[in-house]
Formats: sequence, C-alpha cells, structure tokens
Amino acid sequence: MPEHLVVVGAGQAAAQAIHILRQQSYAGSITLIGEEPYAPYQRPPLSKKYFAGEIPRERLHLRPPSFYVEKGITLELGRRVEELDRSARSLRLDDGRTLRYDRLLLATGSRVRKLAAPGAELAGVHHVRTIADIDSINAGLKPGARVVVIGGGYIGLEMAAVATQRGYRVTVLEAAERVLGRVVCKQVSAFYTELHRAAGVEIHCDASVRALLGQARVESVEVADGRRFACDVVIVGIGIVPNVELAAAAGLECDNGIRVDEFARTADADVLAAGDCTSHPLPLYSRFVRLESVPNAVHQGKVAAASLLGSPSAYAEIPWFWSDQYDVKLQIVGLSHGYDDVVVRGDPAKRSFSVYYLAGRRLIAVDAIGSAHEFAHAKRLVGASFTIDADVLRDPRTDPLLLG
Repeated sequence: MPEHLVVVGAGQAAAQAIHILRQQSYAGSITLIGEEPYAPYQRPPLSKKYFAGEIPRERLHLRPPSFYVEKGITLELGRRVEELDRSARSLRLDDGRTLRYDRLLLATGSRVRKLAAPGAELAGVHHVRTIADIDSINAGLKPGARVVVIGGGYIGLEMAAVATQRGYRVTVLEAAERVLGRVVCKQVSAFYTELHRAAGVEIHCDASVRALLGQARVESVEVADGRRFACDVVIVGIGIVPNVELAAAAGLECDNGIRVDEFARTADADVLAAGDCTSHPLPLYSRFVRLESVPNAVHQGKVAAASLLGSPSAYAEIPWFWSDQYDVKLQIVGLSHGYDDVVVRGDPAKRSFSVYYLAGRRLIAVDAIGSAHEFAHAKRLVGASFTIDADVLRDPRTDPLLLG
C-alpha cells in the first residue's frame, strides 16, 4: 500500500508542501483537510486588492482546481479535525469520520484574535482573516459609510488605506501609544501616522476599546476615556493566534506555536508542522520564533516536503515581511526585537528611506520604505550578521549599498 499523507490546514504552507511533493514525484496518496470551503488561496490580497475589488476571487487561488485533480490530491474542504490520535495514527473529523495516516503535516495556521469587549457580537463588527470576512465587510459598506478600524497594525492600516481610497470616512483606534508599535521604531510609526492622516484617516492612539454600542447593529465605539466614535462598520485587526489546540491535545510540545526542529519535524517522527502555527529555531537570532508571513510559510512548506521525501534540508530563510499602504511599500528584513540604536537613511518626506536597527554593532533588521533596492541589499547584510558602528552608518558619505 502506498503511504498516506494527511495535511491538516489549507493555507500557504500546505499548498507549498503539496506542490513540492508532487513535483518531486512523491508516490503516496495525499489528503488535504481545510475548514474553509476553498482550496488553498492567498491571504495578503484580502486586505488590499481583494477588499478594493481590484481582483476577483478566482485570482486568489494558489493553484487552479485542475491541479488537485491532476495530481491525485483528495480535498476535504469545509471540514474540521476534532481529534488527533497519534498512537492510532488517526484523525476524527467533525462529521464523525475517521481518517488514518502514515505521515501527518500540521499546517493549521492561525485565527484572528477576537475583540474582548461588550458589543463585539453586534452586526456590523468584522474581523479580517478569510474570504468570507472580506465579502461580509463589503456587503455592509454603503456609500458614505463611517468605518472604525480597531487596531493599528499591518492589517488594520492596510484596510484603513483601502477604505479611505474607496471614499469611506475612516477612524483608526490603537490601544498602544503608536501604530505598528510591535514591529517598527518610533520614526517609522510617525511616518505611517502622517501618511494616513494626510489621506484623511483619523488616528487615535492610547485608545483602548471599552465597548461597542448599538441596538441590533453597531453604532459607535467607546474607548477607555469615555470618547465615542460613531460608525456604521467596525473592522477589527488586533492580531492572530496560532492554532495549536489539536497538537497540544495530542501531547505535542507547544510554546507559542507547535515546536518543531529546523527540518519541520515534531517530536513524533510521523508528524511534521509548518507555517504560522509553528515555533522553530532560527540560528541567526539564537532562539525559537513564530513567524506570521508568507515567506516563512512558503519556506517551511518546502522544508517539510524535503523531510517527507527523505532528504531533509534545514530551514535557512532570513525573516522578511511587507505591507502595501496607498502607493508606499514597506519591506522589512530581520527581527528588530532587542535593538538599542536606529539609523535613518534617506528622506521620509520623499516617501523613500530606510531604517537600520543595531544591537551593539550588529545589524539585526532593516525597514525599507519605498526603497526596494536597499531592501534587497539589506537581506544580504542581515543574513551575514554584518557589523558596523552607528556613527559610520549615519555619515552621509557612507553608501549602504556598498557595505558588505
């Protein structure tokens, strides 16, 4: 009997692993289980071009429907795995069926962090994670609608940008002292605050939501200091939570994600994991990390496939991320946590500059705003743990593109 691989999750990591396996002539049978009624699709466009109505749903799909038929992949869509029994190598689905596996890939991804405030269940309150979420938001947006976005992270600001460009009146409420506070320095936060305000967005920081008010439908958002912001639609973007419950209940180690080694393997030789749901070692920073990004999902999908094929290849991707807001692209390479100095190069007023994050003399991350060429070079510098004095980097005579 051929080996049966079951993949739980239908996101980017799952799609990448399946593609590589069939590309490398993996002969086993493959079953893909996904909770949504859709085959694997891209999520980044949801808060950008799909929300803007610039691309149809079909263009979100990572592979055409014919791919799964031609490659002999069984799709179990709209199905949830309720239990993993590792001793029996079996999965119990929400319809009562049991599926047995020889090898298992957990690519369970993540889910939105729900807003814990009275009134969060009112009609007109939306989170952003799925096609259905965006379709529901669009269905509720009428001409002249007032939109309150709760959360000043990537998703919240991307949704705010598109909503503003579509002609809606937008207010962003951020509980922290600045937008994008978890991922960038104060200088970059200030740039994006002004970028949005110039486009007509109201941004209020230190604005922790106390309650959402309304009868059958949300009518306003009240923050901790008593201010109320009238609205017709609320969009919540306050982060995501890794889906580790299935793995944890089955006895697999979980610590801010399903713990895997550099080859995407769990402590169970028959179970691998990849994508947003994992915590994996990153030698560049000498710690375990959980990364919420397409590049990570793609690379871990490749790593998992290599392990399943019996030719393990260690995870070696340098973390990188991006965000499109209006006509400005932010590209980040590396993880800036733990920096003790920043150097700004270029002119924020011209919407083209970069920020270098240093820990001592070591370059640990770079934010490139409207500077794709500098981002590409920064990937090499960060990957090489490049060292430089901050004062040398600040010197206008120093050309970052000639470093390294």
